[in-house]
Amino acid sequence: MARRRARQRIGEPDRDLRHALLMLARALAAAVLVAFAAPSVAQDAPPIDSAAPQKLAVTIYRAPEREAKTAINRDWLRGYALVTEQRTVTLPAGRAVIRFKGVAAGILPESAIVSGLPEGVREKNLDADLLSPRTLYGASFGRPVTIRRRTGKRVVEEEGILRSGPDGAAIVQTAAGFEAVDCHGGRDAIGYHDVPPTLPDTPTLSVQVDSPAARTVTLTLSYLAWGFDWQANYVASVHPDGASADLLAWVTLASGDVTSFPDAETMVVAGKVKREDSAPDPDDRDVPSLVLQCLSEPELEEQSVPPPPPPVVSPAPMMEGAMDIVVTSRRRVAVKQEDLGDLKLYRVPDRTTVAAMAQKQVALLDRGGVPVELLYRVRLEDGDAGPVRMVLRATNREDKGLGMPLPAGPVAVFAPRGRTRLLIGEGAVADKAIGEDVEVDFATATQVSVETTHPATNKHWDEYGLIVRNANAKPIRFEAEIDSVPARIRKPSVPLVRREGKLRMPVTVPANGSVTLRYREIDEP
Repeated sequence: MARRRARQRIGEPDRDLRHALLMLARALAAAVLVAFAAPSVAQDAPPIDSAAPQKLAVTIYRAPEREAKTAINRDWLRGYALVTEQRTVTLPAGRAVIRFKGVAAGILPESAIVSGLPEGVREKNLDADLLSPRTLYGASFGRPVTIRRRTGKRVVEEEGILRSGPDGAAIVQTAAGFEAVDCHGGRDAIGYHDVPPTLPDTPTLSVQVDSPAARTVTLTLSYLAWGFDWQANYVASVHPDGASADLLAWVTLASGDVTSFPDAETMVVAGKVKREDSAPDPDDRDVPSLVLQCLSEPELEEQSVPPPPPPVVSPAPMMEGAMDIVVTSRRRVAVKQEDLGDLKLYRVPDRTTVAAMAQKQVALLDRGGVPVELLYRVRLEDGDAGPVRMVLRATNREDKGLGMPLPAGPVAVFAPRGRTRLLIGEGAVADKAIGEDVEVDFATATQVSVETTHPATNKHWDEYGLIVRNANAKPIRFEAEIDSVPARIRKPSVPLVRREGKLRMPVTVPANGSVTLRYREIDEP
């Protein structure tokens, strides 16, 4: 009897322990179920919209395949920009989603970098479906709408729910059942109660983050975006003596994006940067429109009625025709040049707005009385001559009126005529470093002509001649550019000059006179 009571006393703690363990297990299981059943903070909490950028910087890189003489194609900009924004946002403790509204529509999301976050970024998303009739309709599936029908002068409204997507017929469920909308000869319109929260009205980049505690942070967002371009545009006004010219240059900035960047620190980069092109194909630029089809034609009395109000229209994803063109203010603020590795960076001193779908110009340089040489040139290949071209030449040195890296771009050349200036030709200049010659081939000559001759030949060489005639009332400088290697040229009638890697025969042709040039070209050794 005593042993039985002892066993009971010894066994009682075991029963208590088992009961406690069982209750703990149940509590843990319940906690696990609650943890799995409860949605995460990031799913429950609404996204956090960052404030508008406090600081903006836009650096534009020109289209890499566009030649200097080719003007910017405002309908299809192939350059890109590096956009850097500084924003302030208040983060809750735990996981959250931050939305950067108002980024460039042409953003390359894989290039986006966000710095300043306590624990970095977990995930990036680009909300690219902007507000448009089609996306609004598609995002409203299963949501209540108002159907407006016009019958004569009467407008009848009826509540319904969208039950179809944007492709095909518009199926709406009303109190009377299901029916197809817009089958009344264009007298139906759909009114939306609100804009779905998943459909931003501006391009939006969202990032998922973790924060160990609630805090306010200043973030820096940097990303590349396509749909931009820039170039230098030069205007050369030749003085009456033909020995000097006033040179004015502008930096032309072009944006094909629907987002504006106000009061931005603006820079442009000259030179070709190697990068893989990730801009969309031109054939993929069009956004699908909303086209609703009728499944059945109801019998209604025909009446002439005005069309319904136009639907909501979103900003165009790319350029549609003309752009706004803005020229900067009355005072000319010259762009400042800086080095960027082997590239050249030009910084606009004053902050400026890179406006959506717009083009503007800021001053690059304004130099008066730059020494120039106006000359005529012909290219010779195996004794045959091409057209005679007019060339304007300057030297990019400080003591010659220039002395700064010049970015590539088109050049318009003007000459005085009485009290006005007239355009005499257009050319282009490639990127030019300090110390290089700047040559602009801008027009075909009309007062200078050439005639080729072949006075002698041998099994080892050919002799070529060139008669240059000048119909101008003043002497001219002329150059014959020989398309050959120096080792093959013999007995030139004037000393040869090598300039910009080309072999040339320079000569002065008297007013209303002529000059004959000769040289021999030996066979390949």
